[in-house]
Amino acid sequence: MSTAFSKRQKAGQRLVNVAAGAALLYIFVPIFVIVLFSFNEPKGKYNIKWQNFTLDNWAHPFVEKELTSALWVSLRIALIATLVSTVLGTLIALSLSRYKFKASGAVNLFLILPLTAPEIVLGSSLATLFLNRSVDFGYVTIIIAHVMFQISFVAVTVRARIRGFDWTLEQAAQDLGATPSRAFWKVTFPLILPGIMAAALLSFALSVDDFIITFFNAGSLVTFPLQIFGASRVKISPQINVLASMLLFTSVALMAGAMVLTRRREHRHSSVARKKS
Repeated sequence: MSTAFSKRQKAGQRLVNVAAGAALLYIFVPIFVIVLFSFNEPKGKYNIKWQNFTLDNWAHPFVEKELTSALWVSLRIALIATLVSTVLGTLIALSLSRYKFKASGAVNLFLILPLTAPEIVLGSSLATLFLNRSVDFGYVTIIIAHVMFQISFVAVTVRARIRGFDWTLEQAAQDLGATPSRAFWKVTFPLILPGIMAAALLSFALSVDDFIITFFNAGSLVTFPLQIFGASRVKISPQINVLASMLLFTSVALMAGAMVLTRRREHRHSSVARKKS
């Protein structure tokens, strides 16, 4: 009986591994194609069929001025929106995790709504709000729109990091003479910093990538996704793949750097704890 159960368990594990491998393949194949076609030399306006390998595209990644300008617009918007949403989302996560109050259930509900509502609903609703208030569309409206949905991602991510946090560590620091602010910055903040960094990277990527909400609130301002969408009707150049690959490599490098710093910090803390013990 145990042998038959063991065989079924192993078969189930293999099935799960195969399904996970297929899912990862489904996710990473389009990314691989984007990077691969950044080295393609198309014979026409559309870079959708493999022709010849070339490095010329990477030698001149910013040759298309409109595409490059749109990329810098997206990066500026993403940077500002990420800074604002990271601060606000972290404060919301700390408040919900540390304090109990009557409206916490309502705050949780409103926090989840931007994650579950369709983007077209959020984008059109914000556009209607700005039109009714006679707000000029541009940088300000896009940043407000991006901060609105980024806050939810930041708060949920940071709260997941804080969920298992031992708040008695702060109390111990205060018992040893630290002020509440010093205990927070020296004890709490370093421990939740990896969650904050992960949330910031996620929100930054979502901001650069966003199309639907930006489309409704951009006005005449053109971001990177909007530029690609508009240009794809007449031309798909290899520089699109090059710039997208550069964003991908930069994101991976930042994530890898954050992981290395986190592991070094954890290793340093564990070493100090072993020495003290």
